[in-house]
Amino acid sequence: MRGENEVYLPERLYLIAETVCREKRKLNARELSALIGKKQEDIMRDLAELESKGLIRVSYKTTYLLRLSELGIKYLESGLPEERIINILRTHGGRASLQTLMKESALTSKEFSAALGRLRKAGAAMISSHEVILNERGLTAFEESIRRIKETMNKLKEPLQANSVGELKELKYRGIIEITPVKEVFVEPTPALLDLCSRSLIKKAIVVTKLTSDLITSGKWREVRLKEFNLDIDVPTRKMRKPHPYLEFLERVREIIVGMGFREVKGPHVETALWNFDVLFVPQYHPSRRDSDVYYVANNVDVDEDPLVISKVKEIHEKRLKYRWDPRQALSLVLRTHTTPVSVKTIWKEGAGEYRAFSLDRVFRPDTPDATHLMEFHQLEGIIVSKRVTFRDLLGIFKELANALGLGEVRFRPAYFPFTEPSVEGYIRHPRLGWIEVFPGGMFRREVLKPLGLPDEYKVAAWGIGIDRIAMMVLGKDDIRDLYTNDLQVINLTNLGKVVIQ
Repeated sequence: MRGENEVYLPERLYLIAETVCREKRKLNARELSALIGKKQEDIMRDLAELESKGLIRVSYKTTYLLRLSELGIKYLESGLPEERIINILRTHGGRASLQTLMKESALTSKEFSAALGRLRKAGAAMISSHEVILNERGLTAFEESIRRIKETMNKLKEPLQANSVGELKELKYRGIIEITPVKEVFVEPTPALLDLCSRSLIKKAIVVTKLTSDLITSGKWREVRLKEFNLDIDVPTRKMRKPHPYLEFLERVREIIVGMGFREVKGPHVETALWNFDVLFVPQYHPSRRDSDVYYVANNVDVDEDPLVISKVKEIHEKRLKYRWDPRQALSLVLRTHTTPVSVKTIWKEGAGEYRAFSLDRVFRPDTPDATHLMEFHQLEGIIVSKRVTFRDLLGIFKELANALGLGEVRFRPAYFPFTEPSVEGYIRHPRLGWIEVFPGGMFRREVLKPLGLPDEYKVAAWGIGIDRIAMMVLGKDDIRDLYTNDLQVINLTNLGKVVIQ
């Protein structure tokens, strides 16, 4: 909106430009918004437009708001987990069994495992499969680190603003403090704007985007300025007229499973091999653990797991599978190859009881993408934990799920999986491919349940379904890649009519 030498701006843009010119310095956007009597969020678009005209420079700076979390407040009052374990060990003469420490410390299994890991890593304690022994030689430096941590925690009783977080990331990872990034926006005039202001060439005007018949007939077109078109700006993204059919299918599946009495649980995409393989009684020499079948994650971080689980897994593998089990291999990180780690961790955390849980989430395997394979896909995992659950209940779940999804008859045949016994594969008839396997499952072996601490009288029915394959049938797709398409024509022609919530 320029005359020969003049620049015409709508009222709010003019107000911002005039204020920045008058101040002749870098302004915080909060300060600027206060000066012109507007909210900061209301002027952000205006700042972007003025910057695109070369009239202002916008810069950003991130600071961090630090505060003690509820867990941090608790630790400040009762002591850090590692501090409590040290105190208990000293009352027992410098050594105690794992069971005694866990009972007297009143820590959760996760807190207990992490605290032992920190003691071991610092050389402050020696840990065997049954007891913990203080190492006074390494304890002095470790207790000094505890003192520094508590000093920091005391400072953060009241929130503080900081330019960097540095070593505080470890406390955030532990959940002791909360770190909230605060993005500061700064505005300063360009030489071009200062020059225009000095010559009074910035003008306020009524700016319109189109010339209407009312403006023409009333003669008001003489009082307005037509906004220039900027052809470099992308057109707005077209809004979808319907949900993505695959996402809609997954939500329907969730509704069906919840309706069958299950609750959803979640787990991390990056897991240790311990939970992805070892707890599941998969030996470390098994071909499914090769680099060609698993995405291993390179990392330089020490990984801590529950020493009780590790000792029980080691005992079971070496006793039943007759090989030397390597804990270092178990602590390597992988992109999970299935969602079964979520199930076994749920049992480990919740223990004895009558419950049903499921996970519907992504898993990763280094396959070559084609019509039936992807490197990333979805799996539907489920468990029933009970004293009374039977293999027949598992078959009933498969039939009920097939009925709800409109998949027709299910046929079963015996199968083998390292972590279930007995095991089964359920087949349904595809209109073009014939009978295809979609329902693998079984009863978790005692070798799986023992490290999780589940009492012998409890049994677990479990399954892990490649839900993408079922989605292809329900949505009428022959290529798995079509499930993830962003082609609007394909999306609009795909219907979810076969899924019926029972």
